[in-house]
This record gives sequence, C-alpha cells and structure tokens, in this order.
Amino acid sequence: MNFSQMLQKSARQYTDHPAVWCDGREQTHGELYQRASRIANALYDLGLEKGDRVALLSNNAFETVELIAGCAVGGFVRAGLYAHESGEVNAYLTELVDARAMFVNAALFPVIVEYLPGLEKLEHVIVFDGDAPDGTLAYESVLAAASPEAPTVEHHPDDLHVIRFSAGTTGRPKGIVHTIAQWMNNNDEYRWVTPQLDSRDAYLAAGQLTHAASLWLWPLLQVGGRIVVMTSFDAGHALELIETQRATCTLVVPTMITALLAHPDIDTRDLSSMRCLNYAASPIAERTLQRALDKFGPVLYQLYAQSECITITMMQPHEHSGKYLRSVGRPTPNALITIVGPDGEELPVGEVGEIAVSAPGQMNGLWKNPQSNAERHLPDGRLLTRDMGYLDADGYLFLSDRKEDMIISGGYNIWPAELENAIASHEAVREVCVVGVPHEKWGETPMAFVVLEPDVEVTESEIIEVTRSAVGSVKKVTSVSFVDALPKSGVGKILRREVKRPYWEDRDRSIN
Repeated sequence: MNFSQMLQKSARQYTDHPAVWCDGREQTHGELYQRASRIANALYDLGLEKGDRVALLSNNAFETVELIAGCAVGGFVRAGLYAHESGEVNAYLTELVDARAMFVNAALFPVIVEYLPGLEKLEHVIVFDGDAPDGTLAYESVLAAASPEAPTVEHHPDDLHVIRFSAGTTGRPKGIVHTIAQWMNNNDEYRWVTPQLDSRDAYLAAGQLTHAASLWLWPLLQVGGRIVVMTSFDAGHALELIETQRATCTLVVPTMITALLAHPDIDTRDLSSMRCLNYAASPIAERTLQRALDKFGPVLYQLYAQSECITITMMQPHEHSGKYLRSVGRPTPNALITIVGPDGEELPVGEVGEIAVSAPGQMNGLWKNPQSNAERHLPDGRLLTRDMGYLDADGYLFLSDRKEDMIISGGYNIWPAELENAIASHEAVREVCVVGVPHEKWGETPMAFVVLEPDVEVTESEIIEVTRSAVGSVKKVTSVSFVDALPKSGVGKILRREVKRPYWEDRDRSIN
C-alpha cells in the first residue's frame, strides 16, 4: 500500500468521520481525500511532474494536513521549510532541492518574498490562509479549478516521499531523503512500540507537522483517527485541548513537558484520555519525568530518533523507573544498534562510543551531498548517528551527548548532558544548558546557564556542588549564569550553539 491508497481507503471507510480539527474548523476523511486530490491535480495543471519537489513554508495550520496528503497523492516530494528560520535560509533550502512550487502561509510570505526572484527553478508560489500578493497564486482559487478525483499516478516503493532538513548545527542544513517504502516501514515499526490505534484516537499535533510531529500523522489517518492541530504550542491551550478534544496521543519535546507541568491548569484539567505521551528530541531530567508520571500516569513513551533514522529506540511506560530512567530504552523490534569506536570497530558492553544503527526508518541518503552521505555510513550500510552512548548488558541504550558537544577540558572528556541531568535534579531548576567556554589554562571549561522556577533562589556555589557530587571535582561546572530564558528552536529544542556563540565567535574555533 502507498499513501494515496491509504487515504483513499480511509475516505471510503471513514467518510464522515473527522480527520482534522484546528481552531474550531473540522474536516472529514472524505473531505481530506477530495482536497488532497485537488492539490495534486492543481500541481499537475501547473505543469509539475511526478517526483518534482514541492516546498511548504508554514506554521501548523488547518491546511497543513491536506497539503502533506496532496503531495503524497500526486507523487510529489514534499520539502518542509523552517517556519522559524530566516528568509535567506529557507530560500537556500528551496534552491537546494530544486523546488518548482512552494505553498506558503500568507503570514510568512513577507519573510521569503525578497528572495523569490533569485530562485530560478521556483515557478509557482501558492499562498494560503490569507490574501495572495501580486505574482502569486491564491490557494483556494487554484484548488477550485482542479479536479476532485485523484490523478492516475503510479506510486513505487522506491519513489522519493519527503526531504527533511537537518538542524544545521555544523553548517548549512542538509536535505535528508526518505522513500515511500522507508516511511511506510517506519510507520509499521512505530506501531510495534506504541499503543494500538483505531478510529477513536485523536493525536494532538503540538509540534510542527512539517517536521517531527508528522510521525503520528499517517498512522492516525490510516485507521480513521483524528489530527488535532495546534497552530502554535501553548501549554495552557494544549492542556485544554487534551481535555476538550479527548486527545489520546501526542509527541512533544522535553521543554514542552516542563511547560505543561509548570502551568496552573495541570491540576484542574481532565487528562484521563491520554494513552501515549511520546517525548523525544533532547535529554530530559529525571525529576521532570517523575513529575510527569505523577500528573499523566503510566503513559510516557520515550523515543530516540533523528531525521536520518526515525524510530531507533523506545522506552515503554513500565520501564520508566530505577536506572532505566537514565536510558532511552531498547532498540525497536527491527532496529539493530552497535557502539563503535573511531575506526568503526564494535565496542564492548558499557563502553562509550558512537551509536551506529540499521533500522526501517533509515534515510535513503543526503540530497546532493555524496561526501557527507559517505561519512555518515559504515561500509556495511549502518548509519553513524553522531550521538555518543553505550549499551548495557540488557540492551538498554544510554546517551552521553552529541559527538560535537563534548567539552575537552584539561584533557578530560566531559559530556554536557551528564552535568545538565545533575543540575536539573535540583528542585529550584526549571531548565539548564551546559556548554564549554574558553579557559586560559584548560582550553575550555563547563559553564551552566540556568533558568530557575518562579520565586525560588539558589546560589552558584550550590549548583556547582550538585555537579561536583555527581561527576567529581575534575568534571564539575566551574561557573553558573542565571538567565530568564534559553534560546530554543522552532520545535522547542534548546539551542546549545546559540548559548555558546558569544564566548567563541571571536576565537579560532567553530561553533557547533
């Protein structure tokens, strides 16, 4: 089965069942398939061909799900741009993938407009959720002129399905390519390690559907479920939607969990519908996990994944206790993990090295970047994740940190995540980020940037002592800066590179 067939089947079986809800607007599975077919036909009417890349620049909107579906029905390759990024970056990404068409939310058109004349291969800009400026096409007008019958397209497993983009932490973002088969296989793998879904389920899309939040989209549409779209994340609104829309599953990053737990409505909203609170994308403090378990119950699932290889491990609800709280779970049923040294040799149990993986959700490759693609793979095809960690005797994976984030201080290797976890255990700490800053004697030294809970106080020496107790005197943080907020990406991940940038930008060292 391909995605077009999946949508058609759901449209027949769940014709009048809600598929999408956003800000009070609703769309049934029958309407979704018809609108997706119009989108696909509209692109063909504009002269696009199967396999052409279509860029999507938008925050979550009512139209986001039908746009994703329309690209799939037509056999076009969707490229989700960064709604939180600059116009220059999004123009670069559009040019990188040779996109011939772009769908853009009217609110974001001013961000990209000055760069459009320089995009020689971009032929059509279609504006939705607002007026279409001169030189662009109006979304509803284009769809109204297109047929509601799905176009005749041959979909093959090896056809490209989507190009996702890396975060760009070590330079320009890279295009990460997935085929139809790889994405479908990942959907199946994901279903092995999450609750069984059916038409009664509702997914709260709290993150960007053009990125990681889309992981739940197809499984829900496949079974006639409902996508509850948040146009932007707000903790209070998320708690409200869980209660009023009876959301059963969601995918969030740890900073979102922190925000949910800090909101006063956490104690008054009915959260009993939630069956799977899936969290991923960055480390989470054990103290935060314990609080989440108290408020939501045994419904937490921790996913370890990356755009290059989706669904690597999952930690199930029953594993959220004891020493396993520090792990990211065990490999999913069809994922194979090994820990390797600098030369690719497999390391023994308990020894820290780079995580290498072979899994159903593994990328097809990096777009137009054969050198980087080769660097990310071992000769046998295993993907090098750039994450460091170790496996214990029972097969649980424990992360140390990103390979690029390691701090080398006086010859000692220090992992920021280990220090962050220790600091986050302090009841006064809401968020923390540890980076290496220049030091005349040791080269660099760990410094902590801490956001405190409201109306509490803690001293720098207390924080330093917490890390000394956890990792010893040599690897402790040596200074602390108390800040009101930490910089975050559009998906809520703390941007470590932005924290460290002021300390390194005038020195001979790259900022990862």
